[in-house]
Amino acid sequence: MIPSAPSEKHIAIIGGGAAGFFTAITAAETDPSASVTLFEQSGSYLSKVKISGGGRCNVTHSCFDPVLLSKNYPRGSRELRGAFHRWQPSNTVEWFAARGVTLKTEADGRMFPDTDSSQTIIDCFMKATRDAGVTLRPKTGLRDITPSAEGKFLLTLADGSTFPADKVCITSGSLKTSPLASAISALGHTVETPAPSLFAFNLNDPRTEGLAGLAVLNASVRAIPKGNPQTGPLLITHRGLSGPAILRLSAWEARRFQEDRYHFEIAVNWIGKISENKLRQRFSELRNSSGKSLVKNRSPEEIPRRLWERMLETMTISPTTQWSQLAKDKENALLREITDARFQVLGKTTNKDEFVTCGGVRLREIDFRTMESKTIPGLHFAGECLDIDGITGGFNFQAAWTTAHIAGLAIAER
Repeated sequence: MIPSAPSEKHIAIIGGGAAGFFTAITAAETDPSASVTLFEQSGSYLSKVKISGGGRCNVTHSCFDPVLLSKNYPRGSRELRGAFHRWQPSNTVEWFAARGVTLKTEADGRMFPDTDSSQTIIDCFMKATRDAGVTLRPKTGLRDITPSAEGKFLLTLADGSTFPADKVCITSGSLKTSPLASAISALGHTVETPAPSLFAFNLNDPRTEGLAGLAVLNASVRAIPKGNPQTGPLLITHRGLSGPAILRLSAWEARRFQEDRYHFEIAVNWIGKISENKLRQRFSELRNSSGKSLVKNRSPEEIPRRLWERMLETMTISPTTQWSQLAKDKENALLREITDARFQVLGKTTNKDEFVTCGGVRLREIDFRTMESKTIPGLHFAGECLDIDGITGGFNFQAAWTTAHIAGLAIAER
């Protein structure tokens, strides 16, 4: 137990991930006189930062309009809209730049350190915590939180010892398997049931067998019957389908797919938002201008050759068929296969060990101006322990930076 000086404020941060470090650094830099302690139950810090973006760390996304930015969150969009007016990607870029880390923007809007190494981000955080005087407590889990009548807290740690705190911020990451879920519920908060987000789809379909590694740059995918389409690159894998379009769909439909036990139907438009009628016009032009060309040699440019040949095989269209010879029923079937191919999904493959989950502390129980509990003054939350999740592309880290910054400022106030 740390001895208390009457004027010293003790701040406890629970969780050594992205949100935890950002909260701790913000609080310590805002109030240098405060004692800030960060507890992490494992022996390592920033584990998700380490593996994010294939080890490159997708820090944020180059969307600098708070309203547009908030639309990338299946859960938390409304609450984050106001929060992004206080801290958004441009602020994140400036924060890292001020500490010697330059971020670069890729064609799809994702932003990475120019070193292409997540270790750059980790080193930045570790130096910032040392410079700010944050105390790190690895291998120190939290068992319980007890608010006092004076508005303070007594933390019971996993080893049975206690730690007094004036302010507490929970930044523990997903509550999917966390023992903190019961402690948070005991405080009167509702924890929405966690569900995996950002996962690939398993198939058992001859149309994709043997095509692993093949990518379509701008496909559109929707859940049947009434799902909203998600557009982007799509990757055929050994197990089924993945890529940004699939991961985005898994995020928006996370709860529905969980309820369906990951057995559901999807429709794929392999050429994005191009309609069947527009594609039919293309076919007509090919028939008129290149009637003697073989169908197999004149695929739509958006469709890779191997996938096109598999489609023709599936439609039993002979390799020797010319465009002028393509029967109407075969043409109609091919049009449907390109713009509305139906697949039965038979399970999921987790993306980076279920890198993101939806679910967590119910958002209407949190004041997003301070990230403080509406029922327990002095208790704050930030990051993935909240029922917030974004699509792939740096959006989840940005939600962590934003909620952590707001929480860090609030808990530093006397």
